[in-house]
Amino acid sequence: MTNIKEIYREVHEKKIDLIWLQFTDMLGFPKLVEISSKMLPKAIEDGVAFDGSSIEGFARIEESDMLLKLNPETFSILPWTMRNDIKIAKIVCDVYLDEDTPFDGDPRFRLKKVLKEGEEKGYFMQNGVEEEFFLFKLKDGSPSTELVSMGSYFEMLPEDIGEKTRALIAKNLEEMGFEIEASHHEVSPSQHEIDFKYADPISTADRIITFKIAAKTIALMNGLYATFMPKPIYGVNGSGAHTNISIIDKNGKNLFFDTSKEFGLSDIARYFIGGIFKHIDAITAIANPTVNSYKRIVPGFEAPVYVSWAVKNRSALIRVPQADEKTKRIEFRSPDPTSNPYLLFAVVFKAGLDGIENKIEPGDAANDINIFEENLRYPGKFKTLPSTLKEAIEALKKDEVIKDALGKIITEKYIEAKEREWDEYRTSVTDWEIKNILPQY
Repeated sequence: MTNIKEIYREVHEKKIDLIWLQFTDMLGFPKLVEISSKMLPKAIEDGVAFDGSSIEGFARIEESDMLLKLNPETFSILPWTMRNDIKIAKIVCDVYLDEDTPFDGDPRFRLKKVLKEGEEKGYFMQNGVEEEFFLFKLKDGSPSTELVSMGSYFEMLPEDIGEKTRALIAKNLEEMGFEIEASHHEVSPSQHEIDFKYADPISTADRIITFKIAAKTIALMNGLYATFMPKPIYGVNGSGAHTNISIIDKNGKNLFFDTSKEFGLSDIARYFIGGIFKHIDAITAIANPTVNSYKRIVPGFEAPVYVSWAVKNRSALIRVPQADEKTKRIEFRSPDPTSNPYLLFAVVFKAGLDGIENKIEPGDAANDINIFEENLRYPGKFKTLPSTLKEAIEALKKDEVIKDALGKIITEKYIEAKEREWDEYRTSVTDWEIKNILPQY
């Protein structure tokens, strides 16, 4: 909704009490400043000041005063609050240092900046993400890993609380203006997926953050816990965030499609893939940002491990689905749901632009082979993704293209936060160690 008068009318008619001003920190966690609906006109006109000193990757104490600028087109009512005493709507915001100066450490701003670079060269990115998540039972009010269902891929189960909760999440998202393309049970027990229509990257990233808020809230309302942790259960598939990407020109022509080329895949698309491959180690630090992320990208569980591309082959890092001119795209399969979507899209687009500009070839397609088995037969045939967060962060430190996409503030703060996470993980004593080492020594 872009007409401000319509927003005011809807706030009045629906008797909205509060407005959530939504933004996102460096690590992808949603943050909000809450205002009374009576303050909305002033907030749209002047912005809303807040203290950024406690937000991960934001200002230092001495530079804590920051400003949220509202994007009225992102206004939507939170449907699940409409039956409550307090009714709430949300608006996505940009972070500014003052009235005229965007904050360079705002992930949304960094994505806008990279998108503008592409647009100046005639490339406009479109994308959609398949976000997977688990629904677990709550135990004494706390998250657990106790399964809700034992369903498998696309299984139609008798209605249970998991199926009902996923349906309620999808229903609420539709009421917020999302176009839901698919909703189904995923491969692992208690694992689900909801897909919404592709859009420009800013809109897609905004929707992902809102989707996570909705999923977690509605799950809690039904006595469940929705988690986007990549690998919460040993021995089953983890959760991915497969990212489908296409590039169009200013007239809407799909630049990834070319009937004269093999698989209908244009040179621009091939170079874009080549750019991702060139920078994949550093990209992985953003696409797979937690220590747990690397428990998912191991052989045998569908998540890609080797740097390869293919048509139809789901073991490849980048898959090229069969598609017509309008829907021709690539599917980047390694990202997981803990990634900050704004930063993920920024680094992928930046890498792809580098590939296009320098005509980086991705190598031959790995069709009609099982890449995992092929690499067992011929070790080293395919380059592997980083196997730990530490390895990915070290690659990020050396990649000037990806660091340029992130900007100086986010690069420094992100590396600092992730090195701290790795060190805490490295020095912790795990249940596995107690179970397997303590009894022996």
